[in-house]
Amino acid sequence: MTAPSVTTPGPPPADHHLSPLTGYTRAHWEAAADRLLDALRPYATPGLAQYRLPGRTGYSGEQADGLEGYARSFLLAAFRIAGATRPGERERLAPLIERYAAGLTAGTDPGHPEHWPPIKDRSQPMVEAASVAIALHETRPWLWDLLDDQVRGRVVDWLADFVGATANDSNWRLFQVVVEEFLASVGAPHRRSEIEAGLARLDDWYRGDGWYTDGDGQKFDYYNAWALHLYPVLWARIAGERADPSLTAGHRERLRAFLETHQYFFGADGAPLHQGRSLTYRYGTAAALWAGALVGATPLPPGRTRRLASGALKHFTDRGVPGPDGLLSLGWYHPYLPVTQPYSGPASPYWAAKAFLGLLLPDTHPVWTATEEPGPVETRDTVLALPGPGWLLHSTAADGIVRLVNHGSDRRSPTPDEQPESPHYSRLAYSTATAPQTPPDGHATTIDHHIAVLDASAVSRRRRIHRLGAADGALAASWYTDDGTAPGAPASVATVSAVHRAWEIRVHLVHAGVGAAVRETGWSLAYDDTPCTVEAGPGWVVARRADGLTSALAGLHGWDGSGEPRDGLVVQATGLNAYGQHSATPALVLPHHPGGTLLLATLVVLTRDPRLAHDPHALCHGARVRTTQDGGLDLRFPDGHRERLDPALTATARERVGGAPAY
Repeated sequence: MTAPSVTTPGPPPADHHLSPLTGYTRAHWEAAADRLLDALRPYATPGLAQYRLPGRTGYSGEQADGLEGYARSFLLAAFRIAGATRPGERERLAPLIERYAAGLTAGTDPGHPEHWPPIKDRSQPMVEAASVAIALHETRPWLWDLLDDQVRGRVVDWLADFVGATANDSNWRLFQVVVEEFLASVGAPHRRSEIEAGLARLDDWYRGDGWYTDGDGQKFDYYNAWALHLYPVLWARIAGERADPSLTAGHRERLRAFLETHQYFFGADGAPLHQGRSLTYRYGTAAALWAGALVGATPLPPGRTRRLASGALKHFTDRGVPGPDGLLSLGWYHPYLPVTQPYSGPASPYWAAKAFLGLLLPDTHPVWTATEEPGPVETRDTVLALPGPGWLLHSTAADGIVRLVNHGSDRRSPTPDEQPESPHYSRLAYSTATAPQTPPDGHATTIDHHIAVLDASAVSRRRRIHRLGAADGALAASWYTDDGTAPGAPASVATVSAVHRAWEIRVHLVHAGVGAAVRETGWSLAYDDTPCTVEAGPGWVVARRADGLTSALAGLHGWDGSGEPRDGLVVQATGLNAYGQHSATPALVLPHHPGGTLLLATLVVLTRDPRLAHDPHALCHGARVRTTQDGGLDLRFPDGHRERLDPALTATARERVGGAPAY
């Protein structure tokens, strides 16, 4: 059977009256959804139960990958179908309904060659079952209610394997919640205790101000946006009157708090901040924006909600996503496997379907009719402390860049383990204009945004982040230790970050053996064609891309060792960055650690502001770090702004790494 076709018109013209910032309207979202769905048709199996896309097979195998293609695109189709309220629109989408109904018929038939893999403990079909359940609920009048009784029974039988099964103790618990709630909604056997237990785990993981960790530990990332806040909203839609009003009210209160800060995670060009796993879901980061509007739990004006979501969609569309074949690849702007996980199959990127949740809102809703309003990053410079995840955000209106300083998210479990650090969690900073260096084997000798103790055979790694605090204001701190570092002794490094405008001052206490080298790296600039220009001198270095994006480092204290500091350098690499084929990373090196605990301070800069980017003097001149009489530090930024590092914090940092610093 050939997948039924829906007539897919081209994208509509930009509407800069309603949407002065992006030009995007609801029609653009509908056209984008239609294009994605239409491009999948050639990859449908004959019975339409699977979509087998080109690309690397995931860990769970071809059958699970095919189910993933069906389930994730079904979620997109469901939002498109349920939101089709204009006269004649749902009739035009009838082939889409037919297509996914046929897939249900074949996929749940144990005797069919395309039957779906069973749901077993901690298996990939658990993830996809949740998408199927949500899609069935949202299209209930047009699909589920019209299915043959025998097919409905088989769907229930397949989903019912989730009852009593064990899910991973993470956002996967919510897959069980929505699947069993759907079973309850159709009168099928389920366990209310499992639904309640899954929702209760959210309380265990809540860290305040709208932030959850994705399971025990410090696992903060976009799973807050496209899972931990989203599934409770979708569960409540399925549960209806069965949902405890106080529970749903609590979920919505947390969602509202999350959106207060999530709105700052989008650059002026629409780019989501590049941090965390599963970044191949791309504009799926917008899901929480729509969820807040869907349930009236958002602090954002409707025009800003649409501007942020449309900005993310447009950001990728303008950069060739989806590709010429209409497919979402395993990558970012182009195929790039390091932004995926080993389990990711070729249809994994279609979790981006969650970004189309806004189509459930009628075209008369204010999110579609209000004039776009700029995001907060576009109107003012901002410094935002996020104690929950242990982050500092600082953004600049002049260039629209958002920067995240990371002193709290490492994606480690509370118990010790030997897993390598992840570049999407272990770095000191991330932004909307850059990506971390991501070597295929995870073990580059030079990495960005890291203060390392090293010799010819070893580099210290920031596997586990130990917090020293991130509170109101512009300061955050943490420390790490690496017992495997050579030479001489285990290395420990405590870092305090202070941020202002495009600048970050880092103060490090580096405890290491005599003779070890110390290296600090800054923002990696990616490019495809024109190499970065480089300027360097004693203790400083500037790399500048052709479009003006500039990355700089300047040593403020301790980098001179026993004489004049070495010239800064730029490390060139190829094939290590999601943003481009080549990359340039500024670095400072202290060749010989004196032993004990050494204090170093560095100015770190990322800017596209022409007032700074083309003037090394303006970038760094005037910054300094000085000790105060009470043992604290006075930090001065290039524009004269000052922050004070409290002596109690320096004392705590010194205690963690061991010994008094050699000021």
